[in-house]
Amino acid sequence: MRYEGQSDAALIAAHAAGDPQAFGEVFRRHRDRLWAVALRTLGDREEAADALQDALVSAYRAAAGYRGDAAVTTWLHRIVVNACLDRIRRRQARPTAPLPESGPHEPADTRDPIGDRETALTVRAALAELHPDQRAALVLIDIEGQSVAEAAAVLGVAEGTIKSRCARGRARLAVSLGHLRNPDAAARVPSSEHAERRKEAP
Repeated sequence: MRYEGQSDAALIAAHAAGDPQAFGEVFRRHRDRLWAVALRTLGDREEAADALQDALVSAYRAAAGYRGDAAVTTWLHRIVVNACLDRIRRRQARPTAPLPESGPHEPADTRDPIGDRETALTVRAALAELHPDQRAALVLIDIEGQSVAEAAAVLGVAEGTIKSRCARGRARLAVSLGHLRNPDAAARVPSSEHAERRKEAP
C-alpha cells in the first residue's frame, strides 16, 4: 500500500503539505472506533452519522494546525466527542421526538434475541439520561476501553475529573439498571397504588 508504514502524524503532515489522499487514509484507519464513539455517545444512528461528518470536516480543516501535542487518534476522538456533545446540547435546547433506531432502508438486526435487544435499548436509554459529560467519559472508559489518562486527553480535563464523572455516571446507571441484575426484586416491590390499599385495609 502507498501509505503502509507511515504513522498517523506523518499522514497528517502530508495532508497539510497538499497530499489529497493522506487524510482519507487516516480516517480509514480510525473510522470504526470513531463511529462507535459517536453512536454510543448519541444513541442515534442519524445523529451519530451527522456528528461524525461534522467532526471530520473540522479535522480536515484543522489538520494543518496539528502540532503533535497529542496522538492523532486522541486528537480525532476529541473532535468527534466535542461534535457529539454540541449536538446533545442543541438537542436539549430544542427537544424533538427520538428517531426510530432503524429506518426504512436499514432493517433491524433480527439475529439478536428479543431479550438482548430490549436490554440494549434499556441500557442506551439509561445512558441517554446521564449528563453528557458523564456519558462521554463512560463511553470512552467502560465501552471503548480507554485508560483514564487517554479519556482525560480526549475530553481535555484532569484525570480526577474523569474518575469523578465515571463514578457519578456509574452510580446513576446502577439505580437505572438495577432491575436488569435482579428482575425478581422489581417484581416483588409493590406499586404505590397497592401500597396505599394495604395501608387503608383494616
